[in-house]
Amino acid sequence: MTANGLDQAHNSGNFRVCIVGASGKLGQYLVQHALARGFEVVGVCRERSVYKLDRFKERIRVVPGATDDREVIEKAVTGCNAVLTVLVPWGVQQYATGTAQAVLDYARPGARLVFSCGWHITRDGQDVYSRQLKAFVKVFGRLAQLARFADLDDQVEACRRVFASDARWTVVRGSDLGEGESQGLPVWSRHVGDPVLKSNLTRRVDFALFMVAALENDDLVQEAPAIVVCQTPSALAHTATPAGAA
Repeated sequence: MTANGLDQAHNSGNFRVCIVGASGKLGQYLVQHALARGFEVVGVCRERSVYKLDRFKERIRVVPGATDDREVIEKAVTGCNAVLTVLVPWGVQQYATGTAQAVLDYARPGARLVFSCGWHITRDGQDVYSRQLKAFVKVFGRLAQLARFADLDDQVEACRRVFASDARWTVVRGSDLGEGESQGLPVWSRHVGDPVLKSNLTRRVDFALFMVAALENDDLVQEAPAIVVCQTPSALAHTATPAGAA
């Protein structure tokens, strides 16, 4: 489906979005924002987590199953104009990579694909990380892998495959996450280390807002925006940056 085809689907009220990882905190915000825009929503989550979506059950269709299960993803994305994917590197069996690859393989041609990840993902190697962030990624990554809880390298590989794709993707890189009322659409820049991002804070509800808004922003196609809350000191000090990338 072309960008024009996406516009036509949206304008006709037939815009269907698949949300992969819908039961988590970020996923539930994605569902909330997508419904607020009038989108038809298909959610994917593990069967034991379906109950977390009960407040939406009259308004969405849920496909239960592991998000790296190719049959589950194929079923869920069929007929969808867009896919929002929460990339989580659970375990040590390439869960995030399997999820991303299934979405890339089964999403309809021209579908809008938006993925979430953290700041530690770099597209071009030009990001500048603080010592604290580098130390955290190194220590947490090693401990999580030893405990077989998570594998940050899995998310790196998942994003590498997305970056190599010719699909209409966006990889949204979130800073430190917090809860609270929405402060509006986050600001973004292409590289971690850019002054506008210095405050390093994103409210989870606004992370989701940015991902959903990206579906209708062709300027973000094949971009990997790093984001922060628009009301943080660094964002307010660089008001020229939010309209585009630094």
